[in-house]
Amino acid sequence: MNFQELGLGPEIVQSVSDAGYTEATPIQEKAIPYVLMGRDVLGVAQTGTGKTASFTLPMIDILSTGRAKARMPRSLILEPTRELAHQVSESFDKYGKYSKLSMALLIGGESFKDQQAALERGVDVLIATPGRLLDLFERGHILLADTKLLVIDEADRMLDMGFMPDVERIVSLLPKIRQTLFFSATMAPEIRRLADAFLMNPKEVSVAPPASTAATVSQSIVRSQREPKAKRAVLRDLLRREEDEMQSALIFCNRKRDVGVVHKSLLRHGFDVAALHGDMAQPARMATLAGFKQGDVKVLVCSDVAARGLDIPQVSHVFNFDVPVNSEDYVHRIGRTGRAGRSGKAFTIATKEDSKLLASLYRLIGREVEELRMDVAVDGAVDGGAVEEAAPAPTEKRRARGSRKPKQDQVCDDAKPAANDAAAAEEKTARRRGKAKAADRADPTPANGNMPDSPFGDHTPAFMLRPVPMAANA
Repeated sequence: MNFQELGLGPEIVQSVSDAGYTEATPIQEKAIPYVLMGRDVLGVAQTGTGKTASFTLPMIDILSTGRAKARMPRSLILEPTRELAHQVSESFDKYGKYSKLSMALLIGGESFKDQQAALERGVDVLIATPGRLLDLFERGHILLADTKLLVIDEADRMLDMGFMPDVERIVSLLPKIRQTLFFSATMAPEIRRLADAFLMNPKEVSVAPPASTAATVSQSIVRSQREPKAKRAVLRDLLRREEDEMQSALIFCNRKRDVGVVHKSLLRHGFDVAALHGDMAQPARMATLAGFKQGDVKVLVCSDVAARGLDIPQVSHVFNFDVPVNSEDYVHRIGRTGRAGRSGKAFTIATKEDSKLLASLYRLIGREVEELRMDVAVDGAVDGGAVEEAAPAPTEKRRARGSRKPKQDQVCDDAKPAANDAAAAEEKTARRRGKAKAADRADPTPANGNMPDSPFGDHTPAFMLRPVPMAANA
């Protein structure tokens, strides 16, 4: 179905055509008519199916009439991350270029002063993350009494990141009579409960089973040993193996510190790579993401900050350096490739310790992922895909723990330990005999004042050399 048949205005249809789209995706085909009717919508679709356009296009049409007041946005879109919020703002710029709607982006890491100035002029569309929105509200720079259209995007991610208390507070500040659009890639029971609380008689549109993966993405599990060095060797081998087919790739790590380690490792081995994680300054994050989208960087190592909603069509490969702890994150990670009907590949590096995580993942997606057997060498050791580094010698282990390096004369051949043991036994026996002789003597203190067979040898303390006075009746 084309966009004109969905009931959108001619200016919006023209902007969509200029962007290169002619046919609506299933979620757009089902959701847009109900949004234009003013109904609350609960949209569930796997990532990469065009959920963003499902609400941005009808919102532009709805807001085309009316005027915004200072500090009183007419509509509000809540996003869990800065990158998603920025991407939605780009969608409004692209699809709303023939409209005169004003827009403001409220995210952390940006200037308060510029955001306040935009709100003072009045905005039709306010795109925000929950924390920055509440911050500006408490400062008195936002009034939500005139917000008649609310969009909660990536609701499951909001729940995972702990934003739901903030979202519930924001919803309580909005008018009771409003239109609410609730979109999510998965529909856990908690999300269903929140949807029932926020929506009024919603129309539910779903185009894929919850937590399903795209059929256009081929998935593989690659086995590795647990050591990070071994996993990095497997990753490098995969990158080289897929180099000819790879347009660009995302590498996901569970921890932000691992992002930096993997990034530096790949740089040392000559890969064209950049890093992206939540601890980076916002300008650096946006510059890195922009460079990746423009093709300046071929491989991006990232945390799950890039796993949700980012639309980068040229991503052909996704590599999971770690099996995600939350199985639903797997769906979102591999959903960065194979978008809009394109084909993609996803590889996940797994160890024996990841067996429970893999079992949970298989239960979620409803099937097992095929294992890819590889022979990967680390420091010359190959074990049929199970990479294992050679254990260091015992002396090397002691040095690694900071122990003293053994002297040359301490390194003995097979004969010396036995001789040393015999000498030690003989010395011990001599000490025992000496003590027994000293005990048998009637006068332990001879005239010269020296202790016989002293266990201290030449280092007998002075107080022990003093004569012992004998009692009168001894």
